[in-house]
Amino acid sequence: MTVLVIAEHDHATVKPATLNTVTAGIACQSGDVHVLVAGANAAEAAAQAARIAGVAKVIAADSAALTDNLAENVAAQVLAIAGNYSHILFPATANGKNVAPRVAAKLDVAQISDITKVVSPDTFERPIYAGNAIATVQSADATKVITVRTTGFDAAAKEGGSAAIENAQGVADSGKSSFVGREVTKSARPELTAAKIIVSGGRALGSAEKFQEVMAPLADKLNAGLGASRAAVDAGYAPNDLQVGQTGKIVAPQLYIAAGISGAIQHLAGMKDSKVIVAINKDPEAPIFSVADYGLEADLFTAVPELVKAL
Repeated sequence: MTVLVIAEHDHATVKPATLNTVTAGIACQSGDVHVLVAGANAAEAAAQAARIAGVAKVIAADSAALTDNLAENVAAQVLAIAGNYSHILFPATANGKNVAPRVAAKLDVAQISDITKVVSPDTFERPIYAGNAIATVQSADATKVITVRTTGFDAAAKEGGSAAIENAQGVADSGKSSFVGREVTKSARPELTAAKIIVSGGRALGSAEKFQEVMAPLADKLNAGLGASRAAVDAGYAPNDLQVGQTGKIVAPQLYIAAGISGAIQHLAGMKDSKVIVAINKDPEAPIFSVADYGLEADLFTAVPELVKAL
């Protein structure tokens, strides 16, 4: 049987999470990897998907009902072709986690969530207890519906493939939900899940003003994404979309700088796969130092401005 990857896209561009999910699909060793691009006027996204290394075929489904990625409609599109596949893989993003459970329920199979490794076509590893333990899960279901933690897999090459593009009949609107509106936060900085460098601040910053005053210049100097701990977000120092952690965004940049973050389990679960971790904290017992490659025991209000000046 063949693996189906559900592409994450904005109708014009395939998002990086798709590349990591394709790598997971290839690791399933179940045959060819196909990619479904379900959207509206998404021909360009389908063409990009066809160039991803390792993809054998792209299925392009075009319908006005797919414009806003409503879970009911996207799930119906997946289910229309699900019988041809042994594995259906979604990125473990907001969109993927919105659609995958519905597909699994309709197929009457158990979803396998947030995998970080493919052991064999029917066996997978996934983190539990905030990443403090790894569960090995084996599934006997005929169709395996899986969400992929993208930080657990390298991205497939964006170029090098030459997959055939097959057009599929787009689904009609299910009528079960409707799109009301979307509020998008715009930033000149890189998006957290795609940033190669991330600078995060914690509760020690003390206020929203200090968060921006201290952390923003460092992020700008490094052209980095700006993140925050849950404690900082809960205190109102930073907006929700900056939260890194188990209940925020899972990231794995090349460089992660944590300033004034103690390193609670919840936060570590979201960033400990980063390639290089730098911690700045005046508490020598802070748990963040246990995962840091480089640790600086210092007051962040002194150390961070000095670092910005040195850069």
